[in-house]
Amino acid sequence: MARTVFEKSDAITRVAEVFRELGFEGASLFEITERTGLSKGSLYHFFPEGKEGMAAEILADVDGWFVREVFEPLERDEPRAAIAQMWRTVDSYFRSGRRVCLLGAFALDETRDRFAKPIRLYFKRWIEALDGALVRAGADAVIAKSLAEDIVGSIQGALTLARALKEDAVFGRTLARLQQRTDAVLPPHRKS
Repeated sequence: MARTVFEKSDAITRVAEVFRELGFEGASLFEITERTGLSKGSLYHFFPEGKEGMAAEILADVDGWFVREVFEPLERDEPRAAIAQMWRTVDSYFRSGRRVCLLGAFALDETRDRFAKPIRLYFKRWIEALDGALVRAGADAVIAKSLAEDIVGSIQGALTLARALKEDAVFGRTLARLQQRTDAVLPPHRKS
C-alpha cells in the first residue's frame, strides 16, 4: 500500500476544515486524525505546538489569503473594481454560504480570548480596507465607515444564518442586498 506524503499546506487546509465543522474545542486530536487522514506523528511534525499551534497557523493562513485576495485589492486597486471583485471573491471563498468563516467561528467560541488579536486584526483590516475603497469611490466618509461595518457584519451573519437554516441561498441574497446598498451610496460612475 502506497504511503501518502503530505505537505504542510495540505495539513493546514485539512485541519482548517475540521475546525470549521467542529470548532476549536470540538476538534479533538482523534477527530482531527480521523477526518484529515493525517497521523498523530504528522500532525506533531507540522504543528509541534499542538492543537493551539494548528489553530494559530490556520488563522494566519486564512488571514494571509484574505490580505492577498480581498484587503490589498481594496486598498490599492481602482475602488469600484476592487469592491466588485470583493463580492465575487467572498462568495467563492465561502462557497456561496456553505462554508463557515473560521475567524468568525473562533470569535464566537470559547477560543476567542486565545486568538483575540488575530481575530480582531482580521475584521478591523477588512472594515478599514472596505471603508477606504468606498471613500475613494466617492462615498461620504461617515456613511462609508458605517456601511463597511454593516457589510462585514452582515456577511458574517449571513454565513451563520445560511448554516442554521440549511439554506445556502440566504448568503447570496444577503450579498445581493449589500451590493445594492453599496451601489446606492456611490455617486454615478463617470467613464473617462
